[in-house]
Amino acid sequence: MGILENQKELIENFKSMENWEDKYRLIIDMGKQLKDYPEEYRTDKYKINGCQSQVWFHTEFNEGKIYLQADSDAMIVKGLAAMLLKVYSGHCPSEILASPPKFLEEIGIAKHLSPTRSNGLNSMLKQIQMYAVAFKALEKKQSG
Repeated sequence: MGILENQKELIENFKSMENWEDKYRLIIDMGKQLKDYPEEYRTDKYKINGCQSQVWFHTEFNEGKIYLQADSDAMIVKGLAAMLLKVYSGHCPSEILASPPKFLEEIGIAKHLSPTRSNGLNSMLKQIQMYAVAFKALEKKQSG
């Protein structure tokens, strides 16, 4: 599935729930479904700055696509990371850069997060975009 399809699927999942208690439960459940995060990547090198809780992102660039792994010590933040991974992991840098996170606005999540969690979510998004820029440049260098 492409990034837009992944975004639409998340939007539909959230729209099917009437209250934010259920939506938070969905976010937490998504975090619980993340693959185990390798212990060797649980270092400052992989930590996302700007998050109140601890958040780690690790990427691999394989056959032109970025594969993301993430973890957090906070369940909601881990779930937010899982949402971003569902949308962006497994896609090429150009596609990631051309696909703003409109789904977050449609879900209405910003209105329901504390300012520190919103900052953390923005920091995770910026990190994904920075990875995409870096891997796109690497790809260009390798092909040129």
